[in-house]
Amino acid sequence: MSASEAKAKPRPRSGRVLVADDEQSMREFLAICLRREGHEVSVVSSGEEALSVLSGRAEHAPDVLVTDLKMGDIGGLELLSAVKARELGTEVIVVTAYATPETAIAAMKQGAYDYLTKPFKVDEISAVIARALEKRALVAENTALREQISGRHRLASLLGKSPAMQRVFQLIEKVSKTRTNVLITGESGTGKELVARALHTESGRAAAPFVALNCGAVPDELMESELFGHVKGAFTGAGADKQGLFQEAEGGTFFLDEIGELSMSLQVKLLRAIQERRIKPVGGTREAAIDVRLVAATNRELEEEVERGAFREDLYYRLNVIEIRLPPLRQRREDLPLLVDHFLKRFSAEQGRSFSGISREAMKRLEGHDFPGNVRELENIIEHACTLASDDEITAGDLPALRQSAKLAAADEPAAEAAFPDEGIALERVLYDYERQIIEQALDKAGGVRKRAAQLLGISFRSLRYRLAKLGLDEG
Repeated sequence: MSASEAKAKPRPRSGRVLVADDEQSMREFLAICLRREGHEVSVVSSGEEALSVLSGRAEHAPDVLVTDLKMGDIGGLELLSAVKARELGTEVIVVTAYATPETAIAAMKQGAYDYLTKPFKVDEISAVIARALEKRALVAENTALREQISGRHRLASLLGKSPAMQRVFQLIEKVSKTRTNVLITGESGTGKELVARALHTESGRAAAPFVALNCGAVPDELMESELFGHVKGAFTGAGADKQGLFQEAEGGTFFLDEIGELSMSLQVKLLRAIQERRIKPVGGTREAAIDVRLVAATNRELEEEVERGAFREDLYYRLNVIEIRLPPLRQRREDLPLLVDHFLKRFSAEQGRSFSGISREAMKRLEGHDFPGNVRELENIIEHACTLASDDEITAGDLPALRQSAKLAAADEPAAEAAFPDEGIALERVLYDYERQIIEQALDKAGGVRKRAAQLLGISFRSLRYRLAKLGLDEG
């Protein structure tokens, strides 16, 4: 084999391997051999220890379990049963020095990937583990594909164990079975379209179309035709009849993203379509009935838009029958490890690599970041890191430049000792000035949107209005 051919030979897939054997020499032998192959190897000396590892979180389960058949009270077959019962996806290779046809058949019937007799050669066990890892990767890929086809988007970028996300999941489950219009609110990058798709795929309309439209991406003069369609000759360039998106979504779900970008004139026409459940194409004379579940989304505070006359109040209440508010990532930092692990697995599959995880320093840097772009920004950061990483572990050096959270940065600095003047202070005036300064900064940060400013301050909207009036900041 030439040097160039050797260089082109694909690197064997590496993975997490758990070795369970009560013989120390066998454990050490397998650990040395498998680590040389690039695998992440853990060893235990009993079935009880192996069962403890397998009882942990499913996402941390080993890719392959190499287990001795006989190990005290809990042996290889018992561990095999535990793996299958928990649906871990771990491939199990049973090894024994006391092979019989009966035990081999029993192991294979219970779902063991392979059955080896001691002593075995290094090449033999390496080849079997390599094939087991290929099978596991293929099964995982097929599972992901089936989930994608079936539209289980809630299990993708909407992952979250935080209370805020659990409330979102519960609301999706309750609302999805109804026809009620839903308004999804939240900052850019929080996953509003994923929620809309989850509402659709969990509903009785899942077999019908899901149609999405970004209201800010279509010029105002073309939007009416996009929504309702047009007839031939309705305007210059209308050379044939065109079906609108409402009709394309017939029987299914119509998702209007960035609904706050819709002009006032189109808001009137959309309101009529929602109220009457009928539409008329541009240039047409006949109306057509529609059966569509409407889901809208915005990163604006529509209540504020209504107050300043930029959004119709009647349309707002038609759309906002149920509101699902997505929390920004900085308010659910406990979900960071889960999301990082998800994106690492995804980019591992896409790039044909196997990333073992992320270093503590890299995770600390992520935890200190504000994430103005939310989950979408985190996805881009992890893709950047995976692309540039030279090792299987993502390090802080692989991450792009991140802006540290001001709150966390301040926590890392020693607190400055406040100097109290000898002559004393007017406490009420100091507190008044400080409160006014903080609220002005929050309003500035929120672009003047009071509801958003209240969230930044951790107080209710009503409380903010009271404080604005008290401080003389309510005008304008």
